[in-house]
Amino acid sequence: MSISTSHSAKHWPLQGLYIVTPDWDDTELLLAKTEQALKGGATLVQYRHKTADAALRREQAGALLQLCRRYATPLIINDYVELCLVLDADGIHVGGTDAGVAAVRALVGADKIVGASCYGTLQLARDAAKAGATYVAFGGFYPSRVKQYDFKTAPEIVAQAKQEIALPVVVIGGMTQENCRPLIAQGADMVAAISSVYMTEDAEHAARQFAALL
Repeated sequence: MSISTSHSAKHWPLQGLYIVTPDWDDTELLLAKTEQALKGGATLVQYRHKTADAALRREQAGALLQLCRRYATPLIINDYVELCLVLDADGIHVGGTDAGVAAVRALVGADKIVGASCYGTLQLARDAAKAGATYVAFGGFYPSRVKQYDFKTAPEIVAQAKQEIALPVVVIGGMTQENCRPLIAQGADMVAAISSVYMTEDAEHAARQFAALL
């Protein structure tokens, strides 16, 4: 697989540890921790920074994309479709308050990954699948140090989604190497983690522990 060009979404193996960046302004630290996680076996990276200005987002996303290319790992941009297109990143992740999946798919074309947050609602996942999503994400399942959820997702939704929807299922929300196990047992394809990787002393070791489970 060439790592210098974009890839059709269907060619990426969407399974394993999915790391999501914290709101860090320190680009050097962000890159260092991300590289450690990639060395540990992370298979998907999402750039998410809710408080950065446009210049910092462009700088960090561009640097992360170069890093991910070296590791033949796709980079997903959270929310910012234009940034995804300008950088030619590998995909976009949209949430319930973002542009709809169908509109985003029309903008980015068939070859990009389009992920959709479905929270705790199976119908959102059904709708996202019909609209052209590449994967569906459920959560939060557990209390998170990074993102506050005003609801709790029932674990049974994973097995239900796997029965109905022919797409990879991502689980997110307070994920640790221990509490993700029941969700993997129900069929989760990817575990998305922020603090359990980025906020550890050894991100490579943390990523390797997650990867071993998946």
